[in-house]
Amino acid sequence: MIFSAATKALGALTDPTMRSVLWKTLGLTVLALIALWFTIASGVTELALPWLAGLMPWNVALPEWTGWVSLFTAIAAGIGLALGLAFLLGPVSALIAGLFLDDVAEHIERADYPADPPGTAMSIGQGVVLSIKFAGVVVLGNLLALALLLVPGVNLVAFFVVNGYLLGREYFEFAARRFASESDVRGLRGRHSGTILGAGLVIAVFLAIPIVNLLTPLFGAALMVHLHKAIAAKEGERAARLGRSAPA
Repeated sequence: MIFSAATKALGALTDPTMRSVLWKTLGLTVLALIALWFTIASGVTELALPWLAGLMPWNVALPEWTGWVSLFTAIAAGIGLALGLAFLLGPVSALIAGLFLDDVAEHIERADYPADPPGTAMSIGQGVVLSIKFAGVVVLGNLLALALLLVPGVNLVAFFVVNGYLLGREYFEFAARRFASESDVRGLRGRHSGTILGAGLVIAVFLAIPIVNLLTPLFGAALMVHLHKAIAAKEGERAARLGRSAPA
């Protein structure tokens, strides 16, 4: 079930509709990071440095090496800012991609499951909340995994388990909420928690690959749409068996 869903999701990434969503996501992500870079850099230049300079007593003669210290500080700040933005690349792309995941789901449902009734798209408010949740999950997963990496014997296993659980839960709930209420989705997730965790681990592996991980939101959404369809079919078969075995 998981392998089939993952294979179909990988194949969907080459679809023109998916590429269109990808380019929109990457374009807006780059613009957001550029805006963030200039905002932080301007804040440091216009606010932080003048404030620090104001703390220095003007009647104290500064040694010559302070110029080198200032240069080193500026370089270190630039490197730190670049590393910070690199860390934010995943969360920001997840935040923006969350606004387009309904487009991904609708395309897959229409292309691969034309006989099934289509799901219900989220409202704008729900889409914004979902985007924030996806970004938060990426940040939280990486921070928890980073903390657990310091524990001997855990290491990379922590990264995949934590991210697998969080990503699997959120992406599955996105796909399932298009067809069921929140309470029904939670029940469905509880009955198939092992399968959903396994699919989440696949998404976590995808997330761990540099550059490729920018496709994580699209891949995760596509995988879970297929997985939800398979689970829903399994649930239907289970209900049919129970119905036939029930006493008349």
